[in-house]
Amino acid sequence: MLAAFKEWFKNNREEAIDDFFALLRFQSISTNSAYQKEMGACAQYLRRFLGEMGFQTELWQTSGSPTLFAKNLKSPKEAPTLLIYLHYDVQPVTPIDEWHSDPFEPIIKDGKVVARGAVDNKGQCFYTLLALKALYQVLGTFPLHIKICIEGEEEIGSPGLEGILNEKKNELQADYCLVVDVEMLGFNRPAITLGIRGIITLNIECRNGNIDLHSGVFGGVVMNPLRVLTQALGACWDDEGRVRIPDFYQDVLTLSKEELDRFDFISDPRKEACLLGVKAFSGEAGFSLLESNWIRPCLEINGLFGGYLEEGMKTIIPAKAEAKLSCRLVASQDPEKVVSCILSFLKKKIPKGMEISVEIGHGSKGLMTSPCCRLAKACKQAFEDVFKTSCASILSGATIPIASSLKKVSGAELVFVGLALPEDKVHAPNESFGLDRLEMGFLSIVRMIDILSKGDFSYDHESN
Repeated sequence: MLAAFKEWFKNNREEAIDDFFALLRFQSISTNSAYQKEMGACAQYLRRFLGEMGFQTELWQTSGSPTLFAKNLKSPKEAPTLLIYLHYDVQPVTPIDEWHSDPFEPIIKDGKVVARGAVDNKGQCFYTLLALKALYQVLGTFPLHIKICIEGEEEIGSPGLEGILNEKKNELQADYCLVVDVEMLGFNRPAITLGIRGIITLNIECRNGNIDLHSGVFGGVVMNPLRVLTQALGACWDDEGRVRIPDFYQDVLTLSKEELDRFDFISDPRKEACLLGVKAFSGEAGFSLLESNWIRPCLEINGLFGGYLEEGMKTIIPAKAEAKLSCRLVASQDPEKVVSCILSFLKKKIPKGMEISVEIGHGSKGLMTSPCCRLAKACKQAFEDVFKTSCASILSGATIPIASSLKKVSGAELVFVGLALPEDKVHAPNESFGLDRLEMGFLSIVRMIDILSKGDFSYDHESN
């Protein structure tokens, strides 16, 4: 079965690359409202692309960028329904001076496509849609019912899609939900991801006065907001990497050895980080670095600023200090409860008289899927058939904000798949995605759909 689609890819490769480049040229940066026109144009491009292969399409209006929904339900009534989740928005390109080429004018360098969104998530989105296009052209139809949800705000927490999920519940009903937006373990080390962490973010500002003050005139007299905030933040952790905030770990469940043995703890985050120039590491005491990332929550400072930050020196006591924090959560934790604990702790560390303002971002829960479910078996089998090697079952410390809610609303088994690698520089300058993995991803999606349509989860591998 795969041989026919390998031939299709070979014959349509140049056209596919042209279409991929057209998608990458849209400056679909969701975090900045200045790019709303580009966001809409990108959604329309994808809508036309899907319409050409027999999908009914519609743009769901949200509080922000539109979500593209498409469906083809022409298979026999008894056929299962597969819901595929993707996103078309990308991260900002800053720092722009570190890019070696225009981030929105894709180029091929050393067999890799370099552009913003090359892998996250336009590359993974494109090979998925390309697989559907090939199935439609080769078979003349789809072997099961397919629904596609491509949103435009994943990079900012999916607030728009989250806000309309309940009213779109009927449209999103499915047997299986495939989220194509994660990493593999290595170039020839495929993996299915069966769990992710949730997230909650917050911005906190400490202010003492209306203007910056002369540090000679007021130094040693006026409380410095930067010093106050850094001291409060420093108290959040002990010397062994544990969060000291009361009740932070209250709802964290301890996984049994039997539960842990379901997953392959074989990747090395130290090695992956070293590829990006990292030399110092810190996990939670009592857990490996991988366990700290996969099955434990964490609190991080994402930004800390205030005062004079330009060249040279300016001797001031700043009027305010700001910090951006994020917390990754395990499946059993509630984002609102956790952020309440954090704020209660920090406010007690701020001296009386200091003004505090807080902005809480969107929160989402983590989730974990059983490796014994049908979709997990199908994805694992497909990867092994395509890559001709064993496929691991892993977890991820990252977050896909809408995933938990999407699983609940759709009623589907949900599994995460993807072919990204650490060296692809996701979210960083010079993001890239190998053309060889574009083909492997294409073939993997084709095979997953084939297995799901037949309902054969026996792990009988093909000979191709």
